[in-house]
This record gives sequence, C-alpha cells and structure tokens, in this order.
Amino acid sequence: MGIRLVFLVFLLAALAFRPESMGSQSAAPKILVSETADYFQIDTDCLQARINKKGYVSGTAAGSLLDKKTGARDAGFGLHIMDFLLAPGWKDDDYGRDARVHGNLPKHYVEGPQICTQAKKLETEIIRGKDFVAVRLRFRFTKPGAGYKAGSLWEQTILFQPGQRYFLAAERITSVNDVDNLFYRIDMPGHIRHKDLDSFARVYLSYHGTIPAREFLKDFAPDARFLYQRSKDKVPQRMIRAYQLKIDGKPGPWLAGMTLDPAAVSEAWCHQRGYVCFIQELNGKKVKAGESFGAAYVVGYFDDIPAMEKTYDRYRGTTDISVPKATFQFIGGPRK
Repeated sequence: MGIRLVFLVFLLAALAFRPESMGSQSAAPKILVSETADYFQIDTDCLQARINKKGYVSGTAAGSLLDKKTGARDAGFGLHIMDFLLAPGWKDDDYGRDARVHGNLPKHYVEGPQICTQAKKLETEIIRGKDFVAVRLRFRFTKPGAGYKAGSLWEQTILFQPGQRYFLAAERITSVNDVDNLFYRIDMPGHIRHKDLDSFARVYLSYHGTIPAREFLKDFAPDARFLYQRSKDKVPQRMIRAYQLKIDGKPGPWLAGMTLDPAAVSEAWCHQRGYVCFIQELNGKKVKAGESFGAAYVVGYFDDIPAMEKTYDRYRGTTDISVPKATFQFIGGPRK
C-alpha cells in the first residue's frame, strides 16, 4: 500500500505541473507595447522600435529599430518615412532646383506639407491581436500646390509579429485631386548618416547590384549615378534597397526595405548629399479624385542577400495590409 500511495502522489504531481509546462512551450512570445503622449514603443522577441506621435513623424523613429540578435540599429533619420505628393514638371513653387539635391528631374508639389518634418502630430491607433501588434497613422494634407486643393488622406500601417527581425508596412493615399501623373515620396528603407563611411560597409540595389561604401565618399546628384526610373518594357523581379551596417567597425547585418510590388516604384534615388539619400517615389499614374493608391513593404534586418530574396518572395505581390480589428490580412499577396 505504501508503494502505491507514493506512486499516486507522484502521478498527481506530474499531472498538476503538465498544463503549465506545456503552455510555456507552446505560447507565442508576447509583444510588449509602451505608450507615452509622444510615442509608442514596441518590443518583440526580435525587434524594438519606437513610433512617434509628435515631432518628426511617420515610420519608425531615428535609431529606434533595434535588432536584438546583433545589437544593430538603423543609421538614419527613421525608416519608411513619408514626404509629400508630387507631379512632373517645374512650377513656380518652393520645390528646390538645386541639382545636387533634386537633380535635373523637374517636379512640383501637389500637396504638402512634408509629413515627416512639418505635420508635427499624427492621428494614431494601436491594434493588438493574438499574434501581432499594428500601429496605424493618419494625416490629411493641408497645403495645396498651385492649381490643386488640399485634403488628401494619407494612412500608414506598421505591423509587428514575433519571431521576425523585420516589420511589414503599407501606406494608402486617397486623393482629392484629379492628376494626370501623381506620385508620392518616401524614404525606403531610410537614409544613412555617416562620418567618412563609418556606419555602413555596402549598399545593395536589386536593380543595380552591390555597391561598396567608398562610392558614397563624395557628394553626387540623384541622377548622376544609381538612379532607377520605371520602364514599361522592364520591371525588376524584386525591388530591394538595403545597406550593410557596421558593428564595431566590422560588417554586420543588412537593413533592407522591400517594395513588394516592384511595378509600384516610379523612380528611386540612392545618392550622397552629406548622407546617403534613399528616396523612393511611387505610383506615377493618372489619379481621379476619390481614388486610392499605395504600396506595401518589408523593412528590417537580414544576414545576407539570399535571406532578403527569400523573404521578398514570401510576400511578393502584397499591396496593402488590412487590420480590421484583432486580425490582419495581406491584400494582393499571401493571407495570414
């Protein structure tokens, strides 16, 4: 009887501990969200990022995207940063004509202000799901260009999931103007600040190839080198723009920005102007008032170029991210 009693006690103890132990193994890592009046901070098991509500806004805040695997941080002014709406051709406005900054690429403002530097405050919403956290940002343009009216709506969604060293993002713009050729400008993935090339080792452009950092030692215009312009006859298989960070002076992980529909990109720069300027312009098509357009992206850290390509192909064709409530869906690409 004594042996049976000991066995019964042991069995009951094992059963009591079994659910807790199984739950700890199967539960997905939690995503932590800290919120202040000025920003959200998101922590997954792989990333940390800050998204500003005020100040320099849109995308993730400068230097805030931490790769917990390597300790790397972005080297610029932020990632997936939004500027303004444009159309081709010069007009008598304050769009700069300094060739070192904008090249010989005539353009004019349709609507502003520049969201990142001048909006100052965004409408924000955070959505927590079972296996994700999404931040939605909104701004309605207030500054019309000559011959246009203001009021177009810009919306950005940034989606974090556990187990990923990258986030997914999308923007959607609903125009209040009829424009024959309307495009918008973003930083993708983001600019590279450096002092004598100390922060990065290489740049990768899927439509050009790998470029050593030394090519960016001296300033050059956007249309002098590495300019991408969409052609009707040829669209790249992938639209990936990335730079390899340095950690303690040595090459580290790649930080990539991937536009998941390559045909959405109408023009892209990668030039030196005191920093490496990663400007990307999208849409470049006729738009009628009330129509919406946009694109979707993967932004984050990768060990090498093949890893970027593998992830790109996983999400290829995605054009938007729908987050109705506690779930999400990739529009135009794979489903959750």
